Amino acid sequence: MNYISTRNNSDSFKFEDVFIKGLADDGGLFIPKSLHKYSQKDLLKLKNLEYKELAKKIIYPFIGDFMSENDLSRVIDKSYSVFRKENVVDLVEIGDRSVLELFHGPTLAFKDVAMQLLGNFYEYYLSNKNEKINIVVATSGDTGAAAIDAIKGKENVNIFVLHPNNRISAVQRKLMTTGKEKNVFNIAIEGSFDDCQNLVKAMFTDKAFANEIKMSGVNSINWARIIAQSVYYFYSYFLIEDNNEPINFSVPTGNFGDVYAGYLAKKIGLPINKFIVATNQNDILHRAISKGTYEMNNVSETISPSMDIQIASNFERLIYDLNNFSDKKTTEVMKNIKEKGKYLIDKKSLDKINIDFLSSRMDENEILKTIKTVYEKFSIVLDPHSAIGYGAFDKINLKGNNVVLATAHPCKFPDAIKKAINLKAELPNELVYVLDEKENYDIIENNLSKIKNHIKERA
Repeated sequence: MNYISTRNNSDSFKFEDVFIKGLADDGGLFIPKSLHKYSQKDLLKLKNLEYKELAKKIIYPFIGDFMSENDLSRVIDKSYSVFRKENVVDLVEIGDRSVLELFHGPTLAFKDVAMQLLGNFYEYYLSNKNEKINIVVATSGDTGAAAIDAIKGKENVNIFVLHPNNRISAVQRKLMTTGKEKNVFNIAIEGSFDDCQNLVKAMFTDKAFANEIKMSGVNSINWARIIAQSVYYFYSYFLIEDNNEPINFSVPTGNFGDVYAGYLAKKIGLPINKFIVATNQNDILHRAISKGTYEMNNVSETISPSMDIQIASNFERLIYDLNNFSDKKTTEVMKNIKEKGKYLIDKKSLDKINIDFLSSRMDENEILKTIKTVYEKFSIVLDPHSAIGYGAFDKINLKGNNVVLATAHPCKFPDAIKKAINLKAELPNELVYVLDEKENYDIIENNLSKIKNHIKERA
């Protein structure tokens, strides 16, 4: 499969380039030049596969030039052997909707599903190369821990993780900063997640710097993460398929990556009805999808910190679709967003968005109320992000099989859980040790030159 950039569809790339680069040199995001669409007959062949086998079938067409089917099979088996569930994810019924638990990986968040695979992709790639790679990644809380766990201790690769200082939960931070591996470097930035993300993007677009350190990225814009995450939409669809009822997914999201993975699944043939883009009060995506106004505001600190974002990077891929796959138009839109902080979506494009996407917003009190209600009714604890996804179906009445993506374990947000239901959310036994471990990270101001120098000294 060949790939292009959303800002230049004349150049062609192989999966290896897409995976290693993460972000195109022109600042655009990689997308397939064309997509194979599954027929109903094709879907029937996939229906009864276990998760690992399904992943092999879904992922291979996207990466076939990178490794053989046998190699991919071994990599997937290795990647998912560290999950607490045999089939990686778990589908449970909570009231009138299904909840897809995606937090059974090593760092208790959905990011593990893709990140464990990416870590082993790097290992495979570097085993055949005489070079060293430096991964630089921004995190709003969960991505960093997942990336570190996937990369720690691997040869010929370092990882530098930028997180917003004092803006993630203590558990999220400790899952990143208590490791002792020499190839892991944590940096706390004095600013927001958007500041961290902007720093990483600036480093990528500085070609001299990026080439000097052989920079690579694993943020949600990396296409390898998108295809890995698309698998659990197929898996959950097959578990609950009812030919008489449509299937809808509510996805708590800040960066539009996880919900875009579902959109990809739909584009290649999975008959999904609607996606609800569920946000907290940092609601740029809700305003874009409900009103057609994609406009950046100041970021508010909330009890759902992984969604404290006002720049939804993956939204560019949808902008490319909306503008009839025009790289020139997409480049123009993204330039205006950067310069003016705003993109007004015309009615025709908004109508097109609403064929696939609806949106919902929850404030702090609504999130706490949802956690409390679900606990009192069903004795199940939802983390704040998953509560946003669950509550979205209360705000938007959709007929059919309604599925909520539960993106993180509640123990990562003990203060919110305590406030909602006066309960201490405990870490799984195998992770309790991180609470008492010494942390190791550097605090650096939001200054690109200082960050670059810090990384170069350690790369």
